[in-house]
Amino acid sequence: MALMPGQAKETMRMETTAKRPSYESILLEGEAKGADVSYFDGMVVSQFQAEPTYEKKVVPRKFQEARRARADRYYKALSLFLFFCIWEFISYMNAQNGWFNPVFLPSPVTVLETAYDYLLDGTLFMHIGVSFYRMITGFVLGVAAALIIGIWVAMSRDADNILSPVLNMIGPIPVFAFLPMFLIWFGIGEASKIALIAYSTFVPMMIYIVNGIKETDPLLIRSAKSLGASDYQVFTKVILNSALPKIFEGMKISLALTFSALVVAEMMGASSGLGYIIVNAKNWFKMADMFMAATLIGLEYTVFYAFLSLIEKHLFRWRNVGSSKAVEK
Repeated sequence: MALMPGQAKETMRMETTAKRPSYESILLEGEAKGADVSYFDGMVVSQFQAEPTYEKKVVPRKFQEARRARADRYYKALSLFLFFCIWEFISYMNAQNGWFNPVFLPSPVTVLETAYDYLLDGTLFMHIGVSFYRMITGFVLGVAAALIIGIWVAMSRDADNILSPVLNMIGPIPVFAFLPMFLIWFGIGEASKIALIAYSTFVPMMIYIVNGIKETDPLLIRSAKSLGASDYQVFTKVILNSALPKIFEGMKISLALTFSALVVAEMMGASSGLGYIIVNAKNWFKMADMFMAATLIGLEYTVFYAFLSLIEKHLFRWRNVGSSKAVEK
């Protein structure tokens, strides 16, 4: 029997409703995928998921961003894997064809065997730990000094007039030019190494801190003051929060200079550390040891950079900037 138009529409509506998943199931699915899904997002997905042809248009962007984030992690891991595969392939082909001395380019397998030898004699983690201690101590001291002086310079016109010319003069000087001076001033112990690392972190960090504070929107400051906020509240709640993204950006940029200073500092007057392994291997022409130390330095930097990025992502989830947020792909 044929249905009336009204009955047909009601039947279609009931079928669509029956196919539609519940809000709770959508929320659980989104949480399982690692997406920050609100109850409203679940309602939207539940409303339209029964119509696959419109899924790409109506599924909340948070689901798409979660999928892209997972894909990005896979691609990055694949990139590292391919890098080591290409390295191994070139080393193998060189050993077979004799393009150049195979000692000059040890394979990743040879580097792993060298690391295993260091592990067996108990010195691998000792060298890694010493380098990490020097790096983290110098990095924290440099960031702390940059925060104190940077806030002072950004908030005080007198401090800006006094310190900015001096910092602008010594800032462009390569950090490594100060290494002999630091050795003379602080000796060949840990103090000179940590001081050089701290200084290499301090210079770029202070620039980012000063710029971050000075670029705070004046409208936000005036709005806070009009609502009765004190100067302390304006600084902690408005200025500092506005400058934090810039500060974290400076920390990530300074981290590369920190590791560069670490290697240079350990090459001068050190008896342990990854930089010392490189210098000692150079004296005895142990190329596998050099590659092992350099690879460990790169991995250590990658882990620490990822840690900073994770903190930044957690603190600034409200940020929605960049071309990737503006252009749909």
